[in-house]
Amino acid sequence: MLSTSDLTFIEKKGITAEMIDAQLKRFEVGFPFLKINAVATIGNGIKAFSPEETAACVKAWSDFQQTGKAIEKFVPASGAASRMFKNMFAFASSGKDAPTTDFEKEYFENITKFAFYADLNNACRKLYRSNVQELMSAGRYVDVVKAMLEPEGLNYGFLPKALLKFHKTTGGNAHTPLEEHLEEGAQYAADKNRKVNLHFTVSPEHKAEFEKLLTAKLPIYEQVWGVKYNVTMSEQKSSTDTIAVNMDNTPYREPNGELLFRPAGHGALIENLNEREAAVVFIKNIDNVVPSKFRATTTKYKRVIAGYLVEIQAKVAAMLQKIEAGECTEKELKPMLAYLENELSIHSDKTAEMDKEQLCAYIKAKLNRPIRVCGVVKNEGEPGGGPYLAYNPDGTYSPQILESAQIDSSNPDAVALMNSGTHFNPVDLVCYLKDYKGEKFNLKEFVDLDTGLISMKSKNGVDIKALELPGLWNGSMSDWITVFVEVPIETFNPVKTVNDLLRPEHQ
Repeated sequence: MLSTSDLTFIEKKGITAEMIDAQLKRFEVGFPFLKINAVATIGNGIKAFSPEETAACVKAWSDFQQTGKAIEKFVPASGAASRMFKNMFAFASSGKDAPTTDFEKEYFENITKFAFYADLNNACRKLYRSNVQELMSAGRYVDVVKAMLEPEGLNYGFLPKALLKFHKTTGGNAHTPLEEHLEEGAQYAADKNRKVNLHFTVSPEHKAEFEKLLTAKLPIYEQVWGVKYNVTMSEQKSSTDTIAVNMDNTPYREPNGELLFRPAGHGALIENLNEREAAVVFIKNIDNVVPSKFRATTTKYKRVIAGYLVEIQAKVAAMLQKIEAGECTEKELKPMLAYLENELSIHSDKTAEMDKEQLCAYIKAKLNRPIRVCGVVKNEGEPGGGPYLAYNPDGTYSPQILESAQIDSSNPDAVALMNSGTHFNPVDLVCYLKDYKGEKFNLKEFVDLDTGLISMKSKNGVDIKALELPGLWNGSMSDWITVFVEVPIETFNPVKTVNDLLRPEHQ
């Protein structure tokens, strides 16, 4: 099926013929739906801390920061902001000469409130020799939008979110999400030497813009916060791209005969995360940031979940060291199993049948893996992806972050369980990436390859299928120790559309 030129092409991308065969087989057989044991709720998979427990976690994190172990913030930041401006792209191409939808009206009625308004005014003067208000008065609303979106203006329709001006600050200045993450890092991720490690995944075409902004801003924030930043970047690996197929599952080919490969979603970033050297890594989306005046709650609860993580890791390491030392008596194993079930919510129906050696091996296998503590937020909107107790391939069940696409929509019981979720996943993770001996885990060993997704796309007017790898915080971390902790809704402030920037928490 693959020609000599195909093999040369894929070799340059770091992809093997065996990988393509496996992907093509996936299109044929699909992915199995996941079986849910229960919705994770407070008391059954989700922790809710008392004020005293919260304070203890904060202290545990402060103590850990003084140990000298490496800490890092990992921020996926490669996506373009085009989806954020979907409504405005539609308006610009609609042929309308005035806003008609509620979204369009809200945008124009509040246009002076955007942090990028001064830049937009300058872009309009440069392009049209009129400011924003003059253009709007003349009915030239589309020109205002084009000045915001297009490369001749601010280019906001094509830049990554990280580089857009989100929040007004004092003195007529504004902060980008990149800058908000720099400040956040200084507030909860500094080590004992006040060093702050941040890692951003970026697209190659935007790397120079990131570097330009960092060169200008890092000295300022280092002085303000009394820290030294170490900022690194990486790109999503082309070897993680997946082949696209026609509707009959044969490889789709471009008009020039080349195979088509597509980025395989955020799950591909497990490769980038696997290359990080830090013991503790915070993971958070680029657009979930607020101005400094609203950041206290976010900072506090980052410390809470990080403190809980290092407490868990210390207990897990102590248990594994006991097992390694041969301390596998029934007296020793009983509290370990209780911790596994009651604190980590990892359950098996078969432990009662296991002899001492089997139980010891089972506990060691379940404990010796990467650990993540995930902040989860009360579900105040539509149910969807969130925290559940799901079955693993070995028949055990444990906490997992699931998306609705992973559930069999034709199964009423599964749908009812999915819809009864009390909390959702805001992508608020703190991870421990080293084992009890201080060695790095190979994170690729803990991915559940059966948890990818097949999606429908269009290319050159032709319907095609695309393959997404297991999501970074879904199947890519499926085999980790996962613990859910309830955090306040105030910690979740994503910007999915430009008008989200008009919400009070972004003003």
